[in-house]
Amino acid sequence: MADAPTMGRAGSIDRFRAEQIAALYKAAPVGVVGALLGGIALVGVLVYGELVPLPIAAGWAGVLLLSALAHLLLCAVYRRRGPSAPGWRFWAAAFTLASAVEGLVWGVGSITLITPERIDQQLWVMIATSAVASGAATAFGAYLPAFYALLFPAMVPYVLWSAFHTGFYSHALGFLDLLYVVAMAVLGWRSYRSLEEALQLRFANLDLAENLRLEKDRAEQASLDKSRFLASASHDLRQPVHALSMFVGALLARPMDEEVRRLAIQIDGSVSALDSLFTSLLDISRLDAGVVLYSPQGFAIQPLLERVCRDHEGEARRKGIRLVLHPCRLAVHSDPILLERVLRNLVSNAVRYTERGRVVVGCRRGARLGIEVWDTGPGIPAEERGRVFQEFYQLGNPERDRSKGLGLGLAIVQRLTALLDSPLSLRSTVGKGSVFAVSVPVTEAAGPETMAVALPETAAHGLVLLIDDEAAIQEAMRSLLTGWGYTVLVAGSGDEMLARIATWPDRPNLIISDYRLRGDENGIAVIRRLQSEYNDDIPAMLITGDTAPDRLREAEESGFLLLHKPIHNSRLRAAITNLLARVAAEAEE
Repeated sequence: MADAPTMGRAGSIDRFRAEQIAALYKAAPVGVVGALLGGIALVGVLVYGELVPLPIAAGWAGVLLLSALAHLLLCAVYRRRGPSAPGWRFWAAAFTLASAVEGLVWGVGSITLITPERIDQQLWVMIATSAVASGAATAFGAYLPAFYALLFPAMVPYVLWSAFHTGFYSHALGFLDLLYVVAMAVLGWRSYRSLEEALQLRFANLDLAENLRLEKDRAEQASLDKSRFLASASHDLRQPVHALSMFVGALLARPMDEEVRRLAIQIDGSVSALDSLFTSLLDISRLDAGVVLYSPQGFAIQPLLERVCRDHEGEARRKGIRLVLHPCRLAVHSDPILLERVLRNLVSNAVRYTERGRVVVGCRRGARLGIEVWDTGPGIPAEERGRVFQEFYQLGNPERDRSKGLGLGLAIVQRLTALLDSPLSLRSTVGKGSVFAVSVPVTEAAGPETMAVALPETAAHGLVLLIDDEAAIQEAMRSLLTGWGYTVLVAGSGDEMLARIATWPDRPNLIISDYRLRGDENGIAVIRRLQSEYNDDIPAMLITGDTAPDRLREAEESGFLLLHKPIHNSRLRAAITNLLARVAAEAEE
């Protein structure tokens, strides 16, 4: 591994060294105190054994005490001021100097506390000095210069002293002392290198984690930017399409010759196709916003499968393929509406991408019920199987033909199956076809089938308050609602509507407001102001082109009926009729 100074930028080197110095100052006090106690013990033994005169021993001990206190004071100042001021280089140099002074004290002691004739005296001094050097390897080993600054001044003086004095035992001890110094120097270097490599690995891991966090933040920000862009673009695109739908609805209610009616109906079909594409975008936004409710119940699976296959049978027949349903008598426990949406997407995809052969829908019983959709289409290559669940990704549509959808069907399926806790699997063979399977819990009891129940249509009359800041939508909605028999008051804001109703004698039967109005005003606040003005919970509905998750959550939580632009005129009429009929039925109870 490369040495620390080659790690990269200067900032990385400084951070690395600062960590070393912090470890050094953290471990040093124990080593300094241990060396001081060892020196005092050595002095006690030498004085007690009458091996050294008391004044010499006391003088040396006093110098050792002063050097140790200075070292401890340096550590205390470091802890108080921290490594950032004045920087790791200063603290490293200061500690190395203190280590050198303490080493010199021990080195001087190793030759002033001994005499050539007393080998026992030399052994005591050598043992104590070696013990201090060994302790310094642990206490000062985090920074190699600091360790060497104590080791060599403490141990080398005795080696030099023994070389200039006669006596076999003195020379032998000096040689052993030299071997010990070399061994400790090598061990200290290796220990330091191990610590250095561990720190390098630690900082590399920290850098990787930080880079990962930054990349994750960038990805999340890009996703948020994409969502905001799509929400804004979707809202702006929905406005004219919504107005167009209302204008077409108003036009179809007028008398016209057959050719003009045929053209109007074709325009209405194109608007419906646009509505379908926008609905797919909205479904993704609603799922991401977490405002899709999951209401599981027991129900028979066969009626749901029959309904899905019946709705796609015409398209399959036009393409010359067979759509086959194998009957199943079991009941499952799931949300019937969301599960039907999943199966509709899977069957629609199978029919769309199958050019010859057949599409088979059936169930496989096990611990759970596997609802499978088989096709004899082109198949999906292994490398593409993960990508087909991504938004806006389509196989076999390089020209981006919008009649083949937006590439959101499987993305919606994946989110819905996760919400339903119904695992989705895919098997495919290129050139032979694919199998999509949804695993659903089986239940014994089947409740009543969930079907949309149409409320009785009420007479189209009464006053409707319409708040929308788009002039085209105001005109289109006014024409449509007036054509249905309603009286309509139109305004672009809450204040404008309050001014209009001030001179209007009738109580409104319905409030319709766009969610996003001028400035910071929104439809929820406007509806509540108008209800407060009449002191009555007047039926109300919100219409929005927003797909931003936070706005969708706020609109869903308002409690008002929420419709999403563009709204086909038939859906709008049905929503108004059902809302007013439900309110009337609740009033009679």
